[in-house]
Amino acid sequence: MSRLPRIDTPLGPVQAAFDADGAVIYLGFAEHEFREALLAKVARLGPAPPGRDAMARLQGQLEAYATGGLRAFEVPFRMHGSPFELRVWAALQRIPFGETRSYGQLAADLGDPKLSRAVGRANGANPVSILVPCHRVIGAKGALTGYAGGLALKERLLRLEGAIRG
Repeated sequence: MSRLPRIDTPLGPVQAAFDADGAVIYLGFAEHEFREALLAKVARLGPAPPGRDAMARLQGQLEAYATGGLRAFEVPFRMHGSPFELRVWAALQRIPFGETRSYGQLAADLGDPKLSRAVGRANGANPVSILVPCHRVIGAKGALTGYAGGLALKERLLRLEGAIRG
């Protein structure tokens, strides 16, 4: 799985895996904290060689996003996870560009404010970084916490989106 296609973006190098229909099933940064666990999961899904169009479309949209020209991705992706993870990832997709939510807010949105740690674990297991905006989740008091790509990158993404200033 280490031979996934590498895409150089203004945000840094990423790797991607696609299914047979051309949907992204993995998108992660080279320095992603949980990369090996996610790649092992992707390997079990049996990724397909990416088509040239799928790669070019993903790269183009990542470049447009990184330079401030794209607020919503239109590349197809497919999520594979537990029912709870799928619920969390769906909630992440509802966080608007330029906004953040705390782990507790997401847990409350899912029906149980006590689930903030479980929400954090599911957030960290997100297999398609950026496309599903796990970077928009912050600590209860506004602190930047828990981003597998590193806090500097999380801050950069949130600044790019205008969610934090200064």
